[in-house]
This record gives sequence, structure tokens and C-alpha cells, in this order.
Amino acid sequence: MTMTTADPQSLGTQAFNQQAQAQALELSSDVVPVAWASPEEVSEVKRVLPLQAGRASNQSRLAPTLVIAAALGLWEVAPRLGWMDKQFFPPPSEVIRAAIPLIVSGELFMHIAASLARTLTGFVVAAAVAIPLGLLLAGRFPRLTHYLRGFISLLGQINAFSLFPLFVLFFGIGELAKFGILFWSCLWPVLACTITGVSKVDPIIIKGARALGCNQVTLLRDVLLPAALPAIFSGARVGATVGFLMLAAAEMIGAQTGLGWLIHNASMNYFIPRLYVAAVTIATLGIAIETGLLRLEKRVIRWRPETVVG
Repeated sequence: MTMTTADPQSLGTQAFNQQAQAQALELSSDVVPVAWASPEEVSEVKRVLPLQAGRASNQSRLAPTLVIAAALGLWEVAPRLGWMDKQFFPPPSEVIRAAIPLIVSGELFMHIAASLARTLTGFVVAAAVAIPLGLLLAGRFPRLTHYLRGFISLLGQINAFSLFPLFVLFFGIGELAKFGILFWSCLWPVLACTITGVSKVDPIIIKGARALGCNQVTLLRDVLLPAALPAIFSGARVGATVGFLMLAAAEMIGAQTGLGWLIHNASMNYFIPRLYVAAVTIATLGIAIETGLLRLEKRVIRWRPETVVG
């Protein structure tokens, strides 16, 4: 009697696709049967649906642009009309004028590079610790993980910046303290989401992989890791974004470069437009980090189905 072997990695893909099939079953109740439709009606539906989807996509992209434009217009007008104190809320035109010298001299890019380098270092180290640890805990010691969930959630709720005095006490006022804040901010979301992703894998998939002769390492690498990747990326987006914001706050203390230092320096010198330049840059980079991780997720998880709801 011969036993059919299967690629363990396909089992991880199957585990993820089961969730997509469940979502498809939930949406199936909204689908209108077309078995009795004529060929002309079917072709008309195929012609109209892409047009409607295109209009909906254009509207979804246009709405945020209009909101941002309206907010900027109101921000420009309000201080000039005396609705807000111009000293503390300078119009966007003044913020742009303050940004031009920073851009031309390259000083703004120097601070951006310093903050991003710290963010990348802390995030990569935190992910390198959290992902294997989460796979090991949830995949090898599920009972222990069940009891540790509350403790992990508690640690994740502690604001990293509130621990900054402890980091300074242990590591000094230099780069290690800022690395500690970023590491703490990124570690717990990635760890918690990795554990959640592994815990939701169908036990039948795990039993099937073991029946096919998978050892523990192969099971973690080729079955549990692919199935948990969507959850891991969700935790990575949260951790990287929060960590970057916490880093900007930490750079206000004991740093000579970075966007946080730029905000601190502008506030000490009472150069409010420059402060807004740094704040807008931090917000823009936070959005860019999350968007970049979303695109990376789409490239890595090629089997992830895209559900379009009209």
C-alpha cells in the first residue's frame, strides 16, 4: 500500500484558504442566481459591472483627496481671518516656506534618515525575536501559551515611552535607550498576532502534516508560518507604526538627530512652522510605513484571495 505525499507548504496554504472559503460562504447569500439568465443578459452584466467597479474605485479615491483639500483650505483661511491664533497655528503656506530651507540644505532628509535607520533596526530585531518565539509557543506549547496570553497582552498595553526612564537608567541616554523603546513597541504586537495566527490553524491540517511525516521544524516552517503570515503582517503594521511614533517622542530627549529632535529644537527656539514641518513629516512617514508593509504583504502572500464586494 502506497501513501501519497504532499508538500507541507501546501498545507499551510490550504489552512489559510479555508478562512477565505468561509468568508465566501458568508457572501454567497448575497449573490443573485443567474442560471436562468440569457446570454445577452449575462454579457450586459459583464460589461456593466467593471464600469460600476471603476466608478466606485474613483469615488473612493476622490473622497479622501477632497477632505484633505478642504481641511488644508480651512487651515489656510482660519488663521488669516482670526478664527485661530496664527502664532500657534500658522497657515500651510508658512509651513511650506519653513520646509523649503530644510529641504534645500538636506537637513530634513538627514533627520528622516536617522529616524528611519533607528526604526528599521529596532523593528527587524523585534520581528526576528517575536515571530520565532510566537511560532514556538503556539505551535509547540499551546497549553503554556494559553496561560501566557493574558501576561503578553498586559505587557503589550504598557506604553513604551513611560518606560523611557528605566531604559535610560539601564542603557544611558544614548542610542540603546531609543532602541529599547522601539524594540518594546514592536515586539508585543508581532508576538501576539503570531500566536493568534498559529492558534487559528485548523488542527486537521496539523494532523495531516504529521501523518505525512513532517517533523516539528518542517511543521513550523512550511505549515504554521504560511498560515499565520496574514496575522503576522497585521502585527507588523501595528508594531512598526506605533514604534516609529514612540521613537519620534524618544528623540526629543537625548538625541542630536531625528525628527523628534527637530520638533524639540523648533519648540525650544519657538519656530512653530518648523515644528509643523517635522510633525507632518512624521505623519507622512507613518502612513508610508504602513502602506509599504501592506504592499509587501501582497507580494509575499501571493495565494491570498481578494474579495471584491460591490
